[in-house]
Amino acid sequence: MALNGTGSTGGNASVELMITHGVGLHARPSVVFTRLAKSFPCTIEIEVNRSGLWLNAKSIVKVMGARIRKGSTLRIRARGLRADEAIAMLEALFVNDFAEERPHVRGA
Repeated sequence: MALNGTGSTGGNASVELMITHGVGLHARPSVVFTRLAKSFPCTIEIEVNRSGLWLNAKSIVKVMGARIRKGSTLRIRARGLRADEAIAMLEALFVNDFAEERPHVRGA
């Protein structure tokens, strides 16, 4: 869920998200996230819980190593070509809960 988004001119954009996925950014969502990040020519970085440590969002090792749990605050920033588009698309992943299907509960 997005807390706030800030797109700016000059090829810079950022968003801050609250991680609401049940188990956080586990293996499959991390792979989906980094693959999408890699598809943009801009620099994309993440920061977890305002730690001050920015990590390369295109690195599966860095993203998985960050151990991003449910309830964490994730800031994503992009600089360069298509930065606004990259942030919008990455934010959409979280908003759509990584398109993971939920188990269907059938009524009796």
